[in-house]
Amino acid sequence: MISNKENHGEKLVRESLLEYCQNSTAHVLNNITLEYDDGTTQIDHILVTQNGILVIETKHYNGWIFANENQKNWTQVLFKVKFKFQNPIFQNFKHLIATQKQLDFIPEQSISSLVVFTGEAQFKTLMPKNVIHVNNLIDYIDNIRLGSISENRVQFCVGRLECKRLELTKKTDVEHQGYLNNKFHN
Repeated sequence: MISNKENHGEKLVRESLLEYCQNSTAHVLNNITLEYDDGTTQIDHILVTQNGILVIETKHYNGWIFANENQKNWTQVLFKVKFKFQNPIFQNFKHLIATQKQLDFIPEQSISSLVVFTGEAQFKTLMPKNVIHVNNLIDYIDNIRLGSISENRVQFCVGRLECKRLELTKKTDVEHQGYLNNKFHN
């Protein structure tokens, strides 16, 4: 079942990650809100494995995508209509930093950003590094080698993130949305 906050793309990624975790020592956390500087940040998924930690941003798009990892905005073309959207690599960078701050006992290079596209999006430019389609997610995870993390440390990471995440409530969502509105619309 999809919660009010979780979209279809997040559900697809969550299900893939849960299936992966059933056959490994990895753990996934979904819809994590962490305090960050002067507000909060919401992370779609964090996958903690012995080969590294992935901070995952999910994008559910159809149509053509024109992307450059260094541009502030990317473009979606859907039936000849263009839509701009925030570069998800930039968006996920804040999530990455917030996760690194919470897991300060893990080397920074062991924690990486990943953007996963679901839907029927077709990249008309070269797909940026660490951006994949959901059908490549499990292969990507199987091939990451960000650093060796002991099973004990994996458990500690999960415990720290669970302890530091804000409660998954409507109030948390409203407060985070208020923070975003103040930051981007004032």
